[in-house]
Amino acid sequence: MYRFLLSRQWVILTLLGLALIPAMIELGFWQLHRHEHKVAQNTLISGNLQAKPVPVTELTSPGHTVPRADYWRTVTATGRFDPAHEVVVRRRTSNDDRVGYHVLVPFILKDGRAVMVNRGWFPADGDQYAFPAIPAPPKGEVTIAGRLKADETAAASGIKDVKDLPPRQVMLINSEQQRERLGRTVLGGYIELTSPAPDGGRPEPIQKPDDSSIGPHMAYAVQWWLFVAAVPVGWLILVRNEKRERAEAARKQADEARAEQEPVPASA
Repeated sequence: MYRFLLSRQWVILTLLGLALIPAMIELGFWQLHRHEHKVAQNTLISGNLQAKPVPVTELTSPGHTVPRADYWRTVTATGRFDPAHEVVVRRRTSNDDRVGYHVLVPFILKDGRAVMVNRGWFPADGDQYAFPAIPAPPKGEVTIAGRLKADETAAASGIKDVKDLPPRQVMLINSEQQRERLGRTVLGGYIELTSPAPDGGRPEPIQKPDDSSIGPHMAYAVQWWLFVAAVPVGWLILVRNEKRERAEAARKQADEARAEQEPVPASA
């Protein structure tokens, strides 16, 4: 009755279904892990954004690699901006996805050390080989606040660190690169400036990270696991349909054979 399952076509179909089941189970768990990672990151972002501000020197030092646990912590620093050594970071997008620069400036602390500060986004209008006319930062001694971030690397960011760029242009925000350029001690990581706000909104402040969206990963996980359940159900439906079609074909063939074997009535 089910001997057709041993045919080449059905063996291949069955093996394909058996291979799909563990693959889709694994894809479901992959999406579940992405969901859990997103939830954990949102928890970290929310907690760090709400944490009490601390001096930047409490969380980083020269050569220090900022750990993920300290990302987005609000830090403060007192000193002065050094606009003479300001650079722009190429190929960065604004809050509404326009392409331009991030404005990176050394901030000189009272002890002479520096910490790099990302002042925000600035449009890349006109000649991209010329340094843009960026409004100057506040003069004199000032206290700033911002979100602590880790140094960018080509490996972690996926950004190619292109060399031979125009003067005062870089691809990555990296304290070690800036230390070599400035010839002074620079704290590890950098600060995304939140205070004081720039006059006229330029450079455009960087939007705080999203700590509310969890994405569709859990829905995708459930979807993959539903597909797992659908494979054997679909296989059984195909088997039943094949069995019914074969039975109907066999009955039709038997009826035709009987009709051929019945004697033909003699003519009157």
